[in-house]
Amino acid sequence: MNRFIVTIFFAAAATLSAQSSSQNLPGKGLAEHDFLYAGESHDRKIFIVREGKIVWSYDDPAGRGEISDAVMLSNGNVLIAHQFGLKLIAPDKKILWSYDPPPAHEVHTALPIGTNRVLYIQNGDPALLRVVNITTNTIEKEFTLATKQPVSVHGQFRHARLTPQGTLLVAHMDLGKVVEYDSTGKELWSFPAPGAWGVEPLASGNILITDRLGVREITRRGETAWSWLPADSPDYHFTNLQLAHRLPNGNTIINNWVNEWNKPAAGQTTNDFSPSVQAIEVTPSKQVVWALRQWTPPNALGPATTIQILDSPGTTEDVHFGSIR
Repeated sequence: MNRFIVTIFFAAAATLSAQSSSQNLPGKGLAEHDFLYAGESHDRKIFIVREGKIVWSYDDPAGRGEISDAVMLSNGNVLIAHQFGLKLIAPDKKILWSYDPPPAHEVHTALPIGTNRVLYIQNGDPALLRVVNITTNTIEKEFTLATKQPVSVHGQFRHARLTPQGTLLVAHMDLGKVVEYDSTGKELWSFPAPGAWGVEPLASGNILITDRLGVREITRRGETAWSWLPADSPDYHFTNLQLAHRLPNGNTIINNWVNEWNKPAAGQTTNDFSPSVQAIEVTPSKQVVWALRQWTPPNALGPATTIQILDSPGTTEDVHFGSIR
C-alpha cells in the first residue's frame, strides 16, 4: 500500500470515527435546534447555530470575566452579562450599549425589558437590583437584595427571570433559595434550593429550578411536580449543571458546564472535556432525545451555561417588571 493510499485510509478512518461518535448520541447534533449558545469560559464566545451550522459568533478577547447570561432579542441584538460588565451587541457586532460595574462588584444576569431597558443584578456590598433605561442611561428602579456574605461577591447571585405576572424570580446562590419579588422589592414567595443557580417560570405557574440537587419543577405550594438528577441519565457525563429550559412540547433542555480553570490531571498538559456533554434534552419521562457534544473544531462551542432555543418565533423582550415595560 503506497503512502498516498495509507494517508487517505487513516483520514477516512478518523472521519468515520468522529461520525460514529456523533451518531452514538441521540438527536441530530447541531441540527436538532436553532439556538444561541454561550458559556462561562476563558474566551467569552457566543454562537448562533441555525440548520446545523454556526452562522454567527462573537469573540471578546479584550474583555474580562465569563459569560454567565445571554439572550437574543427579536431584532437580532444580543444582551450578555460577562461578570465584569454588560454588553448589548448588534448583529454586525457593534456594541450598542455597555456597563462596567465598579471594582469589587460583578454582574452575572441581565434581562431585556422592551428594547430600551435592561434589568440586572449587581453582586456586591450591597447587592443591587437595577432597571436601567439604556437610551437615556438613567436608573429607573433600584433596591437592595439580601446576601449571606456581602464581602464574598462572586457567589451571591447567578440568574433571575421575570414572570408573566411582572414579578422577578431570583436564584440566591449563597443563601440557598429561590425568592420571588415584586417591583418594590417585597418578597412574595421562596423555596429552599442549595446552590441555586438557575430559575425559570413555567406556563403552568410552576417554577423550574436548577441547583446542586439537579433540576426540579416546583409548585407554588412547594411540591415537586417533576425532577431530574444526573443519575437519571447514567450514560452521560455531567460536571456542573447551570441552566434548564422547558420547551413548548414539554421536554427540558439542561446545560452542563465544565471548569476551564481547573488544572489538568497529572501527566496531562490540557484538560480533556470530551467525555462531557454540553447539553441534553429529556422528555417528561426522562428519556434523553438529544445530547450535544461539540468540543473540537470547526464546531468547538466550549462550556455551556445558557442555550436559548430559536426554533419557534418569540419576543424575549416582551416582559414587564411591575409597571415598567
